[in-house]
Amino acid sequence: MADRFNSVLVANRGEIAVRVIRSARDSGYRTIAVYSEADSDAPHVHLADEAVCVGAAPVGDSYLNADHILEAARATQAQAIHPGYGFLSENADFAQRCIDCGIVFIGPSPRAIELMGNKAAAKRHMIEAGVPCIPGYQSSAQEDEKLLEAAAAIGAPIMVKAAAGGGGRGMRLVQEMAELPAALAAARSEALNAFGSDELILEKAVLRPRHVEIQVFGDDHGSVIHLGERDCSVQRRHQKVVEESPCPVMTDELRDAMGSAAVAAAKSIDYVGAGTVEFLLAESGDFFFLEMNTRLQVEHPVTELVTGLDLVDLQLRVAQGEPLPLEQHDVAISGHAIEVRLYAEDTINDFLPASGTAQLWVPPTDNRGIRVDHGLASGLVVSPFYDPMIAKIIAYDDTRSGAIRRLRRSLCDTLLFGMETNREFLIDVLDRESFADGTATTAFIAEEFPDGVVARSLSRDAIASAGLIQFLEQQTRTEDLRPADATSAAVSFKAASLPARFVYASPDITQAGASGSSDQEDSTAAGNTTEVLVSAVDADAYLVMILDEEYEVRIIDVPSEGRIRLAWNNHMRTVAYCLSDHASIELQIDGRQYRLRNELATSAAEQETGGSGAVLAPMHGSVLALRVQHGAIVEVGDELAVIEAMKMEHTLAAEIAGVVSSIEVVEGQQVAANELLLVVEPSIDDG
Repeated sequence: MADRFNSVLVANRGEIAVRVIRSARDSGYRTIAVYSEADSDAPHVHLADEAVCVGAAPVGDSYLNADHILEAARATQAQAIHPGYGFLSENADFAQRCIDCGIVFIGPSPRAIELMGNKAAAKRHMIEAGVPCIPGYQSSAQEDEKLLEAAAAIGAPIMVKAAAGGGGRGMRLVQEMAELPAALAAARSEALNAFGSDELILEKAVLRPRHVEIQVFGDDHGSVIHLGERDCSVQRRHQKVVEESPCPVMTDELRDAMGSAAVAAAKSIDYVGAGTVEFLLAESGDFFFLEMNTRLQVEHPVTELVTGLDLVDLQLRVAQGEPLPLEQHDVAISGHAIEVRLYAEDTINDFLPASGTAQLWVPPTDNRGIRVDHGLASGLVVSPFYDPMIAKIIAYDDTRSGAIRRLRRSLCDTLLFGMETNREFLIDVLDRESFADGTATTAFIAEEFPDGVVARSLSRDAIASAGLIQFLEQQTRTEDLRPADATSAAVSFKAASLPARFVYASPDITQAGASGSSDQEDSTAAGNTTEVLVSAVDADAYLVMILDEEYEVRIIDVPSEGRIRLAWNNHMRTVAYCLSDHASIELQIDGRQYRLRNELATSAAEQETGGSGAVLAPMHGSVLALRVQHGAIVEVGDELAVIEAMKMEHTLAAEIAGVVSSIEVVEGQQVAANELLLVVEPSIDDG
């Protein structure tokens, strides 16, 4: 049988584009990437054989613009399109347009996509197919009186859901009937804004369930099989954070029952390709159809690791018209795999999306049993235009406890400086007893973090390390800390005759010395600042004084970019760091990250210029407006930008007269406190 296609255009970006391109290239296909103007230097662009710009940064102008995607396919003579996930992957009209253009759409039929894309229609179909469903209301009659009448028959608690879309939008839990009218109005509004449809369904709320999904695969020859399950119960705002396979409470009997139901669901719509049937698993052991995703899932790597299969390769084979190369009895699950999603988000501020430049990105690629799927590189901007997921880190081991251990270590080894991330939160999740013992449900985050994520106290280790590294940076301003000879065991720095002084803001400093740890607060950090004195003893030895205690520190090695190994009073440890400017430093010690700013350097710069030319975000928020452009001449007091935070607008004004030399953000971008927004170069006085 002749191939249907020999080239594949990947209509996506980021880690999934990289992942699909690699599998396609391994199978001998010519690969084509598409990219927005914001992604011109992204890894997926360089990995593909060809790449075509499909528009400006906003998704409506690029990755969601079907006309631009199809034009790129025509221009490159692409014979097939792989949509990845998100964007156009579950757009039935786009799938049909591909077919009409003679391009193979690597996915199910437009009919299957359309039917499963509406929760109400999908549930009606599954009830007819005999798949277990949650009692509820999924009629097309959407008048308030109909919904209220149905809710009364269902009984509280009730889940209100948008019929279209997903990701937790248009979803409300109603505990008491009095809350229902407001919940209906809010869900309708959110659903209409997000998906263009305000149709709702009602379901009996299953409290504290597990979210368990079954991976299915079908071919053109009528074969449909399942590849086991994934437990995706750890979620925030109904969005998955941790996924694993197998499910910790799965039995052979339950897997057979859920797998059979998922296969029946797929067969009922003549499903072809990769799909996922999602279920809620109640504490009683009963399970109920939730929805079907007609695409490859974000969490597919855990299935690949426990089955040994390449799901993208299977997608390509099925799209070529080949039969599935295995039958149900050939599927074997071995070992345990756990995936975490690394997001650019401010966990302390209700998981708000963040953005910024990846000053240093070092994934844990050298750890055995670890897989990292990502589309990032040092120096690239994590844009506010797209989903904030940066990477997926997946661990595999013979046992679940071994996978958790490997994953935790890898998270501690992952370096990403330049923006807020959920990396430490993921470590905290893995450390919770309820996760370790396999009892986590969809209520996990609410139960384990009832007060949200709380900021960690600043450690004495971090403050002392910051002072030492900034001292070294001052002494070797134009040198790299990495030695010219990579095998060198130590690095020499210029000695200073006088101690250097650094002052850091420290509202909560722990009692930990430079070779230990403690969670007790140190009352000697007066005035919310801590002073560090650093002086050189010889070429690679220093004295560091903090809170009236003195430590002798030696540089042992600089093993790689952004890492330095130090001996504090003969206790060796590795500190990761990033110096963003003369005053600011980011550190990572034992997996915990800290951001510090030398108050003295900041004050000195302001004294020299009569004010600060670096305009920083005063709090976490979003850039509502930029009042100036690059090259604009400003006077003291001129409006530069407006930040929106906590439903309030904050205007930032110029502290010095000068010229706007750089603008580091765009309107609509989420920014963290103290993130650089723009820079004003001071005017030169010719008089």
